[in-house]
Amino acid sequence: MGRARYWTPLRVVLLFAIVVLALAWLGKSPCLQQYRDADGALSLDWRNDRQYVAMCYSDTVPLYGGEGLADGGLPYRDAWFDTAADGSRTERYMEYPVLTGFFQWTNAQLTDGWQWLAETLPLPTALDVVVYFDITAFWLALAWLAVCAGVYHLRPDRPWDAALVALSPLALVHVFTNFDALAVVAATGGLVALRGRRPVLAGVLLGIGGALKLYPLLLLLPVLLVGLRRRDDGGLRTAVPLIASAVGTFVLVNVPVAALWFRGWTEFFNLNRTRPADPDSIWFVISYFTGWSGFDGPLQSGQVPAVLDTVVAVVMIVAFAGLALLTFRAPHPPAVAELCFLTVAAFLLLNKVWSPQYSLWLVPLAVLALPRWRLLLAWMTVDALVWVPRMFQYIGVANKGLPPDVFLATVVVRDAVVVMLCVLVVRAILRRSDGSPEVDPVWPAALPRRSSAPEADAGPGR
Repeated sequence: MGRARYWTPLRVVLLFAIVVLALAWLGKSPCLQQYRDADGALSLDWRNDRQYVAMCYSDTVPLYGGEGLADGGLPYRDAWFDTAADGSRTERYMEYPVLTGFFQWTNAQLTDGWQWLAETLPLPTALDVVVYFDITAFWLALAWLAVCAGVYHLRPDRPWDAALVALSPLALVHVFTNFDALAVVAATGGLVALRGRRPVLAGVLLGIGGALKLYPLLLLLPVLLVGLRRRDDGGLRTAVPLIASAVGTFVLVNVPVAALWFRGWTEFFNLNRTRPADPDSIWFVISYFTGWSGFDGPLQSGQVPAVLDTVVAVVMIVAFAGLALLTFRAPHPPAVAELCFLTVAAFLLLNKVWSPQYSLWLVPLAVLALPRWRLLLAWMTVDALVWVPRMFQYIGVANKGLPPDVFLATVVVRDAVVVMLCVLVVRAILRRSDGSPEVDPVWPAALPRRSSAPEADAGPGR
């Protein structure tokens, strides 16, 4: 940055990220407003559908009270009960992977500690749920800063790529919507460690990411495929320890919880097995616009969409097999970043659930796989704007909201743009020639081979 020693490119990128994160917090702040009810008690002001009208909804707020965190419950051990309209009660447990569950619990304990200190020290305070949100947002902000730094270290010669991650409209809208920034930083850290020739550490980070949100484990497939394609250059010596350490870490984190509280540990898997097609998924879009009742027909409450689950699994296997074919038929080994983007994009496009914040998974991968500023910024903007009709459809047309048709139309546009990005990445892989420069920012660069010929005597004067 000229002659200034302090404002390095990385620090400028992080400053961009801090500004966006501050704006992201302000975007959620309407949902942190308080008011006094008729009894004079302080309550969270979500009256008149404020969370939808102000588009400030965050899962963090309802989960604090809804999953027993406010009452000091221990995830996976302590249950609570949902009461249906007919009076029936369903036993529920923490519905997130292990590390995300304990992340929420830790923040609840920090909230209790902050409120205790605020009783004796002049600390700012509010309702417990507001303090809990702010503590959670602090850690998520640090995680996103680390994501930006990780992308910078993977492409230090192109700091504007990391700046695009920092300025992403998706981060502005969704970094505080859920806890996905934690998994994104674990996955990005794994890629940085892989680039630094530390495959075991890379695997550990991906295993931790899998215990936060399963998607980082999807990145093991691209690593395996590239390792097999580069096996003549020792690619398997990198891929095998990475995959082994990732699986080992994931098992090591999950086994103690599964052994102690198996019923609570299975809640995450049971929930994803029994969920119907999410409104953000292509399966729901097809069903809505065609009037088709789905593979399983009308579902009762709690009924498993067994046929849909099977179809989703089959089409994903076919998509991943296609990625394997692409890897081995391409004229040159694809970049790990390219295959990672295609793998996660295929998962999101074909899965029965695409929660809005899942799009954060793609941000660093897209920037590394297809570093084209205008195109990626257009996609991120379209994807972020899906949030608007999604929120306003919950208000209802009678209350001046939007019909589902508008929201589902934006989902189709979002999916089409992501498919276009995938096509461009595939085309780049197939068109790569011998003269192309090194494009893989993740796979360790080949070490220069030592020459067996004796060095010429340079002479004392040289």
